Amino acid sequence: MSRLSAHLVSCGIMGMSFDPTRLSMETTCTRTASRATLLLLLMWCLSFLSTADDVYRPTDLFSISCGSSTNFSTLDFRNWTSDIHFLSPTHLSVAAPSLTPSTIQGPYTHARLSYSSFTYSFPVTPGPKFIRLFFYSTSYQNFPCPLAAFSVKAGPFTLLQDFNASLNADADDDPSHPDILFREYCVYVGDGEKLNITFFPSTTYSYAFINGIEIVSMPPYLYYTNPDDSTEQPQYVGTTTPYVVENKFALETMYRLVVGNEIPPAGDTGMLRTWVPDIKYVKTQYNQSVDYGSHTKLKFIKTYNYTAPDQVYRTVRSMGLDGSINMGFNLTWLLPVDSGFFYMLRLHFCQLDPWVNNIGDLFFNIIIADQLATDRADVLLWTDNQKGVPVVKDYVVSIPGNLNKTNLSVKLHPRPTSRIRDAVINAIEVFKISSSTDSLAGQNPNSPPQKPKVPLSSNKKSSVITKSREGILGAVAGVLLLSSIVVFFLIKCKKNIALESGSSKKGGTSRGGGSSSLPTNLCRYFSITEIRAATNNFDEQMVVGMGGFGNVYKGYVDEGSVPVAIKRLKPGSQQGMQEFMNEIEMLSQLRHLHLVSLIGYCYENTEMILIYDFMERGTLRDHLYGSDNQSLSWKQRVQICIGAAGGLHYLHTGAKHVIIHRDVKSTNILLDEKWVAKVSDFGLSRIGPTSSSMTHVSTQVKGSVGYLDPEYYKRQRLSEKSDVYSFGVVLLEVLCGRPPLLRMAEKQQVSLVDWAKHRYKEGCLGEIVDPALKGQITPQCLQKFGEVALTCLLEDGTQRPSMNVIVGMLELVLQLQEDSAKNVVMMDTGGGYEEDSEDMFSGSHYSVELTDYSNSTRCNTSGNTDDSYGSKQSDRLLSENVFSEIWDPKGR
Repeated sequence: MSRLSAHLVSCGIMGMSFDPTRLSMETTCTRTASRATLLLLLMWCLSFLSTADDVYRPTDLFSISCGSSTNFSTLDFRNWTSDIHFLSPTHLSVAAPSLTPSTIQGPYTHARLSYSSFTYSFPVTPGPKFIRLFFYSTSYQNFPCPLAAFSVKAGPFTLLQDFNASLNADADDDPSHPDILFREYCVYVGDGEKLNITFFPSTTYSYAFINGIEIVSMPPYLYYTNPDDSTEQPQYVGTTTPYVVENKFALETMYRLVVGNEIPPAGDTGMLRTWVPDIKYVKTQYNQSVDYGSHTKLKFIKTYNYTAPDQVYRTVRSMGLDGSINMGFNLTWLLPVDSGFFYMLRLHFCQLDPWVNNIGDLFFNIIIADQLATDRADVLLWTDNQKGVPVVKDYVVSIPGNLNKTNLSVKLHPRPTSRIRDAVINAIEVFKISSSTDSLAGQNPNSPPQKPKVPLSSNKKSSVITKSREGILGAVAGVLLLSSIVVFFLIKCKKNIALESGSSKKGGTSRGGGSSSLPTNLCRYFSITEIRAATNNFDEQMVVGMGGFGNVYKGYVDEGSVPVAIKRLKPGSQQGMQEFMNEIEMLSQLRHLHLVSLIGYCYENTEMILIYDFMERGTLRDHLYGSDNQSLSWKQRVQICIGAAGGLHYLHTGAKHVIIHRDVKSTNILLDEKWVAKVSDFGLSRIGPTSSSMTHVSTQVKGSVGYLDPEYYKRQRLSEKSDVYSFGVVLLEVLCGRPPLLRMAEKQQVSLVDWAKHRYKEGCLGEIVDPALKGQITPQCLQKFGEVALTCLLEDGTQRPSMNVIVGMLELVLQLQEDSAKNVVMMDTGGGYEEDSEDMFSGSHYSVELTDYSNSTRCNTSGNTDDSYGSKQSDRLLSENVFSEIWDPKGR
C-alpha cells in the first residue's frame, strides 16, 4: 500500500482520509459522485499493484510535456511538467498546440517543433535509464504533418534516423491510439554525465517535433547483464556461449507482451512500463489464458520483485488440454523486427498449475528464430521444485539483413517424454541491441504517397449540383476559357516576335535557336489543374523552399504516385520569365545521371511552373555546414564531387554546343536518396563559344558572390573555365566545411579562396580542414585534393583544367584515399598511368599532420612555396585506359 500512497502524493491528492481496508459498498454509497468515481479508479489501479513487500522507486523521474506551459496530471499517475527548463539556451524551437486535439490522455495537447536542431538536457544520477518518447503525428500551426522527418540522438546513440512520423503513424494499426507513436529505450549514463537528447530535422525542408519525454531510472541489472553473476547471463541462441549485454549498448523495447489483460503504467513495479496483451502476435491455436488469482503468494527468490508485476506471473498461456493434439504443432508468436540487429528476449515463467507438482511433470522445447534455444524447459527444475516462484530466461539472437522488416519467431513445443504434453509461458519481452555504430534506427515503413486532395470539382460533388447551377457555371467557364485563349495567343505572338528578333540580332546563337516552341516532345506539359491537384491548390503547408524565382512545393503527380519538386514563378517577374524559358530549353535537351531531371512545365494563365525530380537529401551545402544534418564522411564528399564534376563535364562537352552553367555552387548541387549528386538550377545557363576560334563569349555578369570567376566579373569574358573556378570554390567548401565568405571573420580568413591559397603556400592546408573530417583523410589524399581545388582557382582561366581532367583527378584522389588506407602506394604500382602522370600534380609535396586539424604544428614547407598548383601541366589528359568512361559523355 505504500506505493499507492506514493502515487497519491505525486498526483497532489492530499488531505483526504483514505484507508484502503475500508473500501466497501456502504462507504462509497455515502460519498459524492465525484468521490465514488475517484475511488473506483483507485481500486482499478490497486488491482494491478504488486503484492510483493517492496517495489522499485526510481531515483530519477521526469515526465515532460513538450511545448506545454502548464503542469498537469493524468489518470496513469503521471505528473507532467513543462519542458522549458530542460531545453538548451540556444534552441530555436517553438511551442505550438495541435490543430486536431487528441482524444488520448497524455502530453498530446502541445508539441515542441523546429526546422533546426534542439536539445534537451536532464541532470540525472549515474546508471541505466528508460527514455520514453511520445509523438502525436498531426499538423501544428505552421508545421504541416507531411514535413515531419527527423533523427534523434541520446548521447552517442542514434535512436531514430530520418524518422517519418506520418508514415509510421499510417503503418500503425492500433485503432485505440490513432496517430499516437511511442518509443522506449534503455541508455546507460556514466558518472558526471548529463543525459542529452537532440532532435535533428532530416532536410532543410523538414522539421523535428516531440510531444512528451519521460526519463525513469531502473535497477542496474534489470536488463543489462551483471558481470559478477555468470549464472544469469543471456544464452546466445545457436551457440553454447553466453552473450553479455553490457551497459555500453543501448536497448530499444520492441515488445513487452503479457498473457491476459493489459497492465497499465500504474500497475507496473514503479517504472511505469506498459504490458500489452500477446494475443495479436499468437499465430497458432492456443488455450485461453488462465488466471490463477491471488490465492497463492508469489516468492521472489529467483528474480527481483521489481522484474515484473505479480499479475504477469498469475496469468499463463498454454497449448490446450489434449496432449496428442499439442504434439502436432508449435505454440508460435511472430514478432516483426528490423533485420541487421541483435535482439535480447526475456521469457517469464511461473508454475501455479495445480496439476503440475514435480520436476518432469511438464517440460518443453523453446525455439527462437527457428533455432533450438532450450531443449528441456522445466519451470519447476529452474525453481528447485518450488511453485509460485517467478523465473526469467534471457536469450540473444542475431537477425541478419539490411534493416528490412522480418519476423522474429518464438515457438514452444512439448516434449514427448513429458508427463503433461503442453508448453506454458507468462510473458515475453524483446529488446533491440544497438549496432557497432551505436545506432538503433530502423527504416521507415514502405507506404505509397497518398493522392493529394484536389480542391476542384469531383464526380461526387458534380453529382449533387443542380442542372441550373451547371448551366450557369458552364456559361461562365466558356467566357473565361475564351478570354484565356485570346490572352494566351496575344502573349505567344508577343513572345514569338521577341525571340525571333533576339535570334536575328545574335546571328543564330540564341538559346532557342529562333523558335518559340516549348519542347513538348522532350518535356511533359502539365495543365494548371494538374499542378493545383499536385500541390493541394498551392497549399502553403507544401512549400519546401523559397528563392528569387518563387516558391518550391513538394507535390505528387500521376495520381499521387510520383513525388516531384514544383517551382512556381513569382507573378510579374521579367527576370523569372527569361530564366523560365532558358531552363526549359536547356534541361529538356539534357539527360544525365548527374543532372537534375526536368519532368515538365506548365505555362498557362500567366502561370509559369517547372516540375523536377524530387531530391530527398536536399543540397550539398545542407550536409557541409549551416544545418544539423549528420556530417558527410570524406569518402562520401569525394564521391559527390566526382558526380557533380561529371555533370558539369557533360554540360561542357555532351551537348551540341558548350553549355556554361554560370551558377555553380553548393546549393545548386542536390543529393538524391542514394547520395548521388545532381547539378541543378539552369536559369542562368547559356551557350558558350560555338566555334573553335572562340575562347569565350562576352556577356553581362551573373552568378553568386563568392563563386564568381575573377576573369569573368572583371572583363565580362565567360567560358566553361568560369564554371571550373566556381567548382574549385565548391571543392574548398567540401574540404573546409565553411561558406566562401565569412564577413565577420578575421580579415585574412574572410575569403575562403584567399585563406586556402595562403595556408597551402605555407604547407598548412591541414589547419583549415573541416574538424568533422578529423582522422579520415590520408596525407597523400589531402595533398592531391588541395592541388585539384587550387588549380581550378587560377587567375588565368586558360591555365585551369577542364572538367574532363578534374573528373580524372578526383577519381585519382579517391583511389589514393582507398589505397593509402590499405597501406598501398598507388604510384609505385603503375596502375596504367602514363609514366609522367604525376606531373599533372607537379609542385611541392608537403608533409601535413592530419591527426588533429585544429592543432596542426607540423607545417613543413620543405618543398617549393611558389604557386606550384599553377603548373601548365594541369591540363594533361589521363590515359584513356584509366578513365575511359569520361571520354564518351552520353546522357542517360
